[in-house]
This record gives sequence, C-alpha cells and structure tokens, in this order.
Amino acid sequence: MTRVIVVGAGVVGLTCAVRLLEAGYDVHVHARDLPLETTSAVAGALWYPYLALPQDRVTAWSGVSYEVFAGLAAEERTGVRMLPGTELLREPTDDPWWSGAVPALTRVTDLPGGYADGWSFVSPVVDMPVFLRWLLARVEELDGLVTRMNLSALPQDTLVVNATGLAARHFGDDPSVRPVRGQVVVLEQVGLDRWWLDESGLTYVIPRTDEIVVGGTEIEGEWSRTPDPDTAELILARARSLVPALEGARVLRHRVGLRPAREEIRVERVGNVVHCYGHGGAGVTTSWGTAADVVALVGSGER
Repeated sequence: MTRVIVVGAGVVGLTCAVRLLEAGYDVHVHARDLPLETTSAVAGALWYPYLALPQDRVTAWSGVSYEVFAGLAAEERTGVRMLPGTELLREPTDDPWWSGAVPALTRVTDLPGGYADGWSFVSPVVDMPVFLRWLLARVEELDGLVTRMNLSALPQDTLVVNATGLAARHFGDDPSVRPVRGQVVVLEQVGLDRWWLDESGLTYVIPRTDEIVVGGTEIEGEWSRTPDPDTAELILARARSLVPALEGARVLRHRVGLRPAREEIRVERVGNVVHCYGHGGAGVTTSWGTAADVVALVGSGER
C-alpha cells in the first residue's frame, strides 16, 4: 500500500486525506495545528465561491463539493444542512460566474430598500466544529493517522500533499500566498432558518442549528488574530440592518481567521509533492473538488 503524508489538518487537508484513504492509500496527516485549532474552525462556512480563482476550475470544484455536501446533509452528525438564502446586490448584475455549480438560481424581485438586484438558491451551510470532528473521525475510521507535528520542511522521499494553507508561504516557497483577515461574531440562535449575504459590504448572516455566525471583514495583508471590538460593533450593525430579527440576539463569542489567499488556487504536482493550497475564502466550497484532483495527481506518478 502506497503511503501518502498530508501536511495540514484544516478542511482541505482532512478532505484530501479522506479521499486518499477511500482510494486505498495509507495516509498519515501531519500538522502543527489540529483541526479545531485551524482557520477552518473559524469559517462561517456558507458554500459560496469567494476570493478564489480561476473561475472555470473553481466552478468545477465547487460543483463537485456542492453535490457531496448535499449528500452529507442527510447525516445529522456531519453538521451539514442545505438551507435557502439570498444574496442582495446594490446594482443590477448578470448571473454569477459560478452559477453553473448550483442546481437552481432564482432572481429576487421583492427587494429591500437600497438594493437593485439579488438571487436566491439553496446552499450547503456547514457547522465547522461539528464537520471537522466528523472529518477527523472519518480519517480514523479509514485507518488514517493524524499527528500533531511541527515540521520545518515537507517530508522527503515519500508522496506528500501540501495542504498547509497560509503556511505554504514557507512549505511551498510561495510568497504570493497572503492573509486576508476575517472577523466574525457568533450570536445565539433566534429562530433564523435562512442565510443572507451582501457582498458589497461583506455582510453575511449564516444560521447554524444552535447559533448564528455574522460577519465580516476582508483585510488583505493583516496578520492579527485578535478580535477588534470596534469592528465587531460595525459587523453587528450591518448584520442587524440586513436581518432585523437579530436585534437583541446575545453575543456568544468573537473569532478571527486568516484566509489563505492567492491569485489562483494551486493544485499541482511537482515531483513527489502535490500542492493544494491558496483556497482564499472558498476552502469549504472547493474542498471536495480539489481533493478529487489531488487523488488523481497522486495516482498520476506514484513512487
């Protein structure tokens, strides 16, 4: 059995590990940060192709992931639900470039004041702490291993998947990978059962079963993971304006994550290393699609 070492235990690394294990590889995951310590654990995790290029590949990867998540939603323990929602737009806009990745997209005609266009569709919404635990359990169920390991370099003389996210600046020798800071506020659930998005101000309201994630920010080049109180107040004000039902909802916690952005997602084999990083704000959205390509690349030249 061919061994593959996956470096990185966020949603991208664990999804790659699951697909490789299902394909019959002996998989060991090495990571400095365990799943619930990664940026993935902070994500609001609404399926939506955001901060990710190129458009054609991202659409294809996102479509694969949509189908997988739709299947996983049948299992409550995965933390995946298929929920309707609406993106509101300040100006009339053509259909989104990624529209081919969703089964149906409906134009919204009954718009709130200040909006000129919008569309609704059913999207996977992923409760990331629950889902990451499920992915970890799936890896272990398939006899994979996840080990905390602070590596100084990628392992040599074995097949490696580089799913290190922002750390690919070092492990991929790729300074083009940059942080895009995202701050969110987690609120108590007040009976909300649909998501809302206004990308013009990057305002989103994403309901989970027991809480609601509202955001956000898009600050490129910012490395701080400390929540900013003033930013949190602005996020809450925008979210309440978009969804008035949030007024008075109790704040549970504040979180910050650093999205690993790049001009294009890198899914490429170089020697014995398959690179899979630079997913920006679409790590969850593209995860199953890029994992499928990783399995194909690992198999294209096994050692």
